[in-house]
Amino acid sequence: MVVFLVLLSSMVSAQTRREVLKAKVDSTLHVRYNKVDSALLVRYNKVNYDTLFIGRPQARLTLKLRANIAGTSIHARGEVRGAYTKADLRTDVKATMSIGVNYRGITAGLAINPSRLRGKNNDYEFNLNAYSNRYSIDASYQMSKTMAGKIVRDGVRQKIERGLIDTKIVNITGYYTFNYRRFSYPAAFSQSYIQKRSAGSWLVGFAYQGGRLKTIDENKPEDIPDARFYVGHFGIGGGYGYNLVLGTKWLLHASTLPTLVLLNGNNQTINDERKDMETNFPDIILNERVAIVRNFSTKYFMGLTVVMSNSIFNSNHVDINQNKWFTRAFFGVRL
Repeated sequence: MVVFLVLLSSMVSAQTRREVLKAKVDSTLHVRYNKVDSALLVRYNKVNYDTLFIGRPQARLTLKLRANIAGTSIHARGEVRGAYTKADLRTDVKATMSIGVNYRGITAGLAINPSRLRGKNNDYEFNLNAYSNRYSIDASYQMSKTMAGKIVRDGVRQKIERGLIDTKIVNITGYYTFNYRRFSYPAAFSQSYIQKRSAGSWLVGFAYQGGRLKTIDENKPEDIPDARFYVGHFGIGGGYGYNLVLGTKWLLHASTLPTLVLLNGNNQTINDERKDMETNFPDIILNERVAIVRNFSTKYFMGLTVVMSNSIFNSNHVDINQNKWFTRAFFGVRL
């Protein structure tokens, strides 16, 4: 009996120590959470804008369910190796579902590609969108083996099947908003701010569009040469954006940022023969954005955004147009 009581006392003592330790850990985590939350709250409520035009949602947490559709196309017209050539190529349209979480202005998301899960589409795309009232950036990186279409050379049509071309494309756009105290990009694209009254702003920024296309040896027919095309363009420019507020429920956004290409590093390699591709002035990269946001109440909202990047180049008597677009429909709730 004495031994049993001693063992029981030891078990109770150990359990008590575990409870004390757990209480200390919980207390420490609670204190640290409160410190982080307080710091985020101070940052979130910092006012460097005109409160008659811009405001912050009062909710701590915002959840969004998003449906995304994206695609890329390339079109070329002109004389290539002594023959008039037309090329129209595009990747498969990629659809994903994603969940977005915004806590005190800090956003994270998770995307799922149903076609990829079924093994029907192995394309990969990464998008980064960071919006503040003053500075904003859009970036995307795409890896695709689904680019297909047709090439017509001196009237002879050749079909380009999926799996023949390996594509990697990068698009980066950054811009500065002059009227950031009254005009809010985040109100239209991340909903971390609220546009109370209509306002517009002049914009200045840069755009980079680059990447490479090359044939895949194991899938290439014998009559098609080994080919690799690289493009890299950097431009700067200015534009304008406007947020139109209709009543207390609707926000309509439209903006454009045309940039003039100042630097390029284009080249092509055909059957191991490499040549630089000179471009003729002016070359232009256009960036356009459209958004519609409908607020049902201070808690529920939904909307649609479209981000596009279009390039217009002329290289050695060949006109090249590259288009990248990304569309997102969303439904959100603020808690």
